[in-house]
Amino acid sequence: MPYCWIDPALACPMHTSSTFPSLPLCLGACSEYLLFHKMLAFLKHPILLTTEINLNLVILTVVALLSRLWRLSYPRAVVFDEVYYGQFLSLYMKQIFFIDGSGPPLGHMLLAFGGYLGGFDGNFLWNRIGAGREYSNNVPVWSLRLLPALAGAFCVPLAYQIVLELHFSHYAALGAALLILIENSLITQSRLMLLESLLIFFNLLAILSYLKFSNSQKYSSFSVNWWVWLILTGVSCSCAVGVKYMGLFTYILLLTIASVHAWHLIGDQTLSNARVFCHLLARGVALLVIPVVMYLSFFYIHLMVLYRSGPHDQIMSSAFQASLEGGLARITQGQPLEVAYGSQITLRNVLGKPMPCWLHSHKNTYPIRYENGRGSSHQQQVTCYPFKDVNNWWIVKDPGKHQLVVTNPPRSVRHGDIVQLVHGITTRFLNTHDVAAPLSPHSQEISCYIDYNISMPAQNLWRVDIVNRESDSDIWKTILSEVRFVHVNTSAVLKLSGASLPDWGYRQLEIIGEKLSKGYHQSMVWNVEEHRYGKSQEQKERELELHSPTQIDISKNLSFMARFTELQWKMLTLRSEETEHKYSSSPLEWLTLETNIAYWLHPTTSAQIHLLGNALTWSSANIATLAYVLLFFWYLLRRRRNVCDIPEDSWSLWVLAGTVCCGGWAVNYLPFYMMEKTLFLYHYLPALTFQIILLPIVLQHVSEHLCRSQLQKNIFNSLIIVWFSSVYLVYHTFSPITYGDQALSTNELKALRWKSSWDILIRKH
Repeated sequence: MPYCWIDPALACPMHTSSTFPSLPLCLGACSEYLLFHKMLAFLKHPILLTTEINLNLVILTVVALLSRLWRLSYPRAVVFDEVYYGQFLSLYMKQIFFIDGSGPPLGHMLLAFGGYLGGFDGNFLWNRIGAGREYSNNVPVWSLRLLPALAGAFCVPLAYQIVLELHFSHYAALGAALLILIENSLITQSRLMLLESLLIFFNLLAILSYLKFSNSQKYSSFSVNWWVWLILTGVSCSCAVGVKYMGLFTYILLLTIASVHAWHLIGDQTLSNARVFCHLLARGVALLVIPVVMYLSFFYIHLMVLYRSGPHDQIMSSAFQASLEGGLARITQGQPLEVAYGSQITLRNVLGKPMPCWLHSHKNTYPIRYENGRGSSHQQQVTCYPFKDVNNWWIVKDPGKHQLVVTNPPRSVRHGDIVQLVHGITTRFLNTHDVAAPLSPHSQEISCYIDYNISMPAQNLWRVDIVNRESDSDIWKTILSEVRFVHVNTSAVLKLSGASLPDWGYRQLEIIGEKLSKGYHQSMVWNVEEHRYGKSQEQKERELELHSPTQIDISKNLSFMARFTELQWKMLTLRSEETEHKYSSSPLEWLTLETNIAYWLHPTTSAQIHLLGNALTWSSANIATLAYVLLFFWYLLRRRRNVCDIPEDSWSLWVLAGTVCCGGWAVNYLPFYMMEKTLFLYHYLPALTFQIILLPIVLQHVSEHLCRSQLQKNIFNSLIIVWFSSVYLVYHTFSPITYGDQALSTNELKALRWKSSWDILIRKH
């Protein structure tokens, strides 16, 4: 048979003659011949699809879903912090702007998505918790609690997979999953409209994704699988941070691990420089760029959805408020952009602390003498008033002219120009002089000048200093310009001190003149909020003009990045009033479970829900963590003396497991010792999750490397079975106050009070 180009064993149809065919003809004919034979083979045999299903994982997931979703609508009452998150949920449903200083918006958006799926309209009054505050029929309780419950359930298979990716046995993975499954505190927290289960889910997903990525790069770098796990790591980290700022702790841990791996990668001589660069670039994009972009996207969606004016507007700047539909936007658009001589303006202090306020004056004067005997100028009071008022209006006057109206064309005020500020109602000039301020004796008094015909010359010239200018010729603009007023004669700056004046000042906030030499502060900065061009020269007509509304329209000129920057800064700096809570606790109390939180009490029976952990799991996890640390340093010390107690592969796995689990516990726990805020037991749950995953890893290590004989291993494994049975027994004992579905007698409740510090609620009959 003549030779074939495709396969020498085939009889090529082009080779029927002795003449050797051309290469193109042979290739085409033989390809068709091969295709024909493959189709015949395809028709002769059935199509088979094979896959591997881990039944352990499937069963664990199903049981976890049942444990978290069973009777999820019970109780149909507001439970603990559901009253807090529910308020934000209703605002989302109505697209009303709010700000929550406790965390970014992703967690709230996920809860709102659950409400949207259930058809919630936001019409429910979240004003109290516990007995007597039942959810109305229009509230889809099951839907609101669904996403936290699903997140809590999926933490069980995630824990299983993490232990496998750390290259420990299926027994250890199964133990970690079961311990997460029957941890009472995690069950309670995930069955309510709260955020901790979402945070833990994204933390574990980020850890698992990075381990999957790290393990896959040994065999298939830059494959589809490699890219999927790497990108999912960055996405999960950004979601964790987006739910709560606490997610940043796990993100930093993963970045540290990735940095160490990248450092080893740089030293790998088998890789070319170009390939090393591609590895580093891929990690930088996935672990830095993607999380930042996603974090920004959370705020973009948040601000796009919440476009209406709401109860938190006053916290934000005038420009931000003007970007919202309703509220300030109704009165600011249509205003002139450029401040001119003769403009009528209101000046809001940029700081906004202790509350937003506007430069204000009224006919009352400072007392001749204060209570401490100090004298004043007895001039007209100037204060900062936290409410809109006609006495907040001022007129920008040209010192060289007498008129208080805007010329045609208007003469704009620029950076560095000298102006006088005339109080609109009383027509007195803003003034300062070398007289001590009422409550700040080291600063100058600010007043409106009254001519008493005594030797106290008027000092009412102010230089306009635009702080956020782009050039020295910038024009003073409404809302956009942040301005300091520097007194020409004394170089004092108009400043909000923040102190409240006594009754003679109507408890309004003190305004002072602060020397520039004492440094810059936001309390020195003002912006024009409301603005109109003055048209009337007569006093009576001008007063009517000041009482009339400004033009009405809506402005949305503020860019997303400007809004994001301001909102992010407010969230980081906003501090709600921290008050001692009955169930607050210290980080030290979390370790030994000295505290609990009573979440809910049935209005008529003794059924109740508590955030209370499985005491045996918590104590065992503490012992396992301590054992790991001691063993790690013992091995490290011995290796320094060239004594290797365990094989090199086992040592590498031991170090990685400790980095992930001990490191995860440490970064999610230790920072709370430095936080000045009210803390609760649920803050410990992310750290606890890493401790629980470490526990079966330590048990496997002891069984494999410290038990020398088979007898010792058998005894140790038997003790593990007894211990785990005890853990389940503790879970079952406390399940009535985990789910709150049983009415317990007084004696049963007393029996659950294992520690005197636990607040188990017992009704007094």
